[in-house]
Amino acid sequence: MTFPTYRWGWAPEGLATRRQLAARGLTPGRQPIAAEIVWRYRRRDGVRRPTRVAYLYRLDLAVLKRAATTAQMAALAKAMRVRRTCPTCRRDIGYCLPHHWTACLDCQDTADQPHDTQTSAA
Repeated sequence: MTFPTYRWGWAPEGLATRRQLAARGLTPGRQPIAAEIVWRYRRRDGVRRPTRVAYLYRLDLAVLKRAATTAQMAALAKAMRVRRTCPTCRRDIGYCLPHHWTACLDCQDTADQPHDTQTSAA
């Protein structure tokens, strides 16, 4: 499929990306892609990166996002509570535990401390 293609910053009024729609509380719905923005960029060290594309949708055909139900919000809250619970001390640590960590920072600090065992030299 071919779409009208615009350079970065040159798209006409009335078109928006998915993120721009989401910022307004909208979603594209089932409308087709209206146009695209194509750009190439360089990293700070001058290495050229591949071409990037962002699809554009018409604002007048966008629909309001559906609100989550009470049950969905309760399920999300439960899932986040599980991600914030330390498996070692079983308390809510206030942040999501990364998958590669086996315990919260407090539990890891106590596990890393050397044991105070005094050996008597004979």
